[in-house]
Amino acid sequence: MNIDTLAPEERAKFTAMTNGTQEDWAIIAGQYREFAHGLADRVLAHLRLLDGDFGGFPIDRLQHSLQTATRAHRDGRDEPYVVMALLHDIGDTLGSYNHPDVSAAILKPFVSEEVHWICANHGAFQGYYYFHFIGGDRDVRENFRSSPHFDACAEFCEKYDQAAFDPDYESEPLAFFEPMVRRVMARPINSMYAKVAEPV
Repeated sequence: MNIDTLAPEERAKFTAMTNGTQEDWAIIAGQYREFAHGLADRVLAHLRLLDGDFGGFPIDRLQHSLQTATRAHRDGRDEPYVVMALLHDIGDTLGSYNHPDVSAAILKPFVSEEVHWICANHGAFQGYYYFHFIGGDRDVRENFRSSPHFDACAEFCEKYDQAAFDPDYESEPLAFFEPMVRRVMARPINSMYAKVAEPV
């Protein structure tokens, strides 16, 4: 949404929030709803940026994401979990040093505490399979042993994430997952903005 395309009456009048009025915030809330409903499209567009980005891996990052999600889906996981599996590495482009934080932040309003925790911490758990090869501690995940979600995160990495680098695996295409992404992101369940996002 480009502010230049909005007529003056479609924009708030304040220059500082301390001067905002009910009318101003009604305008903003309306624009927010419209913008928020396009979230799934923006997320999917960003996910497509992983296409062709190999980073030295046997398959590119988009294929890894599709393979991870496909494995979770074929194992009977529910849609929020499958969407998390699809988006777990979407932060690679902007969060090279903390990609789990990026994907977890995107997903947080739409998934359970456990699914969010898996996404937020999968980097440390995935390290079990390779940190020792690059001078790190493969057991860094043990720092999270007291979490009730430890086993769930370890399972995600073992069954779906670390296993999803097979060039011969026949993953579902992104189009297969798009309706799931749209359904999961249609309504936030864990956000202070959830009420604002509801249609009027």
